[in-house]
Amino acid sequence: MDLKQLEYFVRVAELGSFTRAAQALEVAQPALSRQVRSLELELRETLLTRTGRGVVPTDAGRRLLEHGHAILQNVAAARDDLRSQRGEPVGRVTVGLPPSLARRLTPLLIERFQHDMPKARLEIVEAFSVTIAEWLGSARMDLGLVYSPASHAQIEAEPVLEERLCLIGPAGSLPREGVAFAELARYPLVMPQRSQIFRKLMEAQATLSHVKLGVVWEVSSVPVILDLVRAGYGYAALTDSALQGQGGDTGLAEAPIHSPHIVSTLCVVQPAAKRPTPLVQRTAALLRQLSLQVCAVESGAA
Repeated sequence: MDLKQLEYFVRVAELGSFTRAAQALEVAQPALSRQVRSLELELRETLLTRTGRGVVPTDAGRRLLEHGHAILQNVAAARDDLRSQRGEPVGRVTVGLPPSLARRLTPLLIERFQHDMPKARLEIVEAFSVTIAEWLGSARMDLGLVYSPASHAQIEAEPVLEERLCLIGPAGSLPREGVAFAELARYPLVMPQRSQIFRKLMEAQATLSHVKLGVVWEVSSVPVILDLVRAGYGYAALTDSALQGQGGDTGLAEAPIHSPHIVSTLCVVQPAAKRPTPLVQRTAALLRQLSLQVCAVESGAA
């Protein structure tokens, strides 16, 4: 199997189009098609199926795509590791950030990364914690900040800090002393889908406390959730850092959820199967430092 063939196949499968992949790779489309076809002949498998809108991977293609991400990233990591022995870190590192932190953390991370590692490249992807953990587990990403990741053999997690969940509502709508968990039943909630970690934490506690949460809207975007709360469509259960990331006068209020407190642990997560390069190690240290800097850690948090 040729690495170039594998790279071409991965790009076509990701973009869903030979035309877009050829443009991204800066190669002629006929040459790209020949390379992918040669790979199919060698493996004796059809890897891509043409549709009216482009191409999609077959079952065999999806399996190869998963292997391909890991193989290409390992090759790049090996190259970067050897280069870094000659001096400062070089290469490319991909970092996943949750929406509750991305807005505040991204400018600081880019500024420090550019200053400390000018010969390296940084790619930042914003996604919910569950998605970031999945991508790290399949080695499609080098590092990520993940809230309360589930124990998994394919990822390694290092706790950085703990944040309590707060109820967020329109300005002036919440008691300053906080809201007991049992009282949440009377608040209409705007929450992300069930797989998102803050919702899973809330629903797990609701089951233990025999509290029925009133989820009136499901939205998979923290900024949009806060916009809906501001407009009076309901309340949100998020960390304090999610609200602080809006900056200035947000028109929103927050009240800690108590009795019990709902705590989410922010972790720096890496793929377990990949040996971290010096670039990844330095970026991980930078993530830990900046996370502590931007997050409002309450005095009772560990």
